[in-house]
Parts: sequence; C-alpha cells; structure tokens
Amino acid sequence: QVQLVESGGGLVQAGGSLRLSCAGSGRTLSIYAVGWFRQAPGKEREFVAAISWSGPSTYYADSVKGRFTISRDNAKNTVYLQMNNLKPEDTAVYYCAAVRAVAVGTLQRSSSYSYWGQGTQVTVSA
Repeated sequence: QVQLVESGGGLVQAGGSLRLSCAGSGRTLSIYAVGWFRQAPGKEREFVAAISWSGPSTYYADSVKGRFTISRDNAKNTVYLQMNNLKPEDTAVYYCAAVRAVAVGTLQRSSSYSYWGQGTQVTVSA
C-alpha cells in the first residue's frame, strides 16, 4: 500500500504559475502509474494528467496541453504537476492518485486508481 500527500496549492492571478507535489510513502511510487485529477464546486472530478510507472510516458487532458507538465523524481518519491499560464477555469481541488497494472487507455478514468491523496486547493483569480 502507498499513501499520497499533495501540496503546493494556493491563490494566484490569471497567467501565473504553481507547482503541485504528490509525495508517496509506504511504498515507492516508481512502480505505480500516477494521475492528477481536479474537482470544482458543483462539477464532476476530471482528469488532468498522468505519468506511467516506466519510461516514463506522460498524458494530458486537452484543456491543459501546452500549459501543464507532469514529471517524476524517483529519488524523492514524488510526482509533480507544473502549472503555467493558469486560467480562472483551472480553479479546483487537485488530487493525485496511484495505481499498478493499468492500461494506458484507462489512465483518464478516476475509477482506474486505487490510492488517493487528500487534495490541495488551487484558486486562480481573473
């Protein structure tokens, strides 16, 4: 089992940047695929980005391509989400999640993940 803790959220103006961190404990994150999801008030949780356990290979929602970058530092047992050119519609609680032995085509589905962090708030003002 792996435990996940998100950090790095905050309040920024439109066009600004934040870097979110997802720190793992209990087991190494290097053997897990890790995804980032977000949920705004009154909306369903949506896929943001994912990184595979090997390669690594990365995947992004169309809404964040060219603005967000997911990366992994195995020595620190941490996955990052660098968010640039933030927009008000990026405002949400951001969650990281982990899973083993998942097909690439399912990485965008919340139901594919076994372990979840508690979330970190990102607020972007216009």
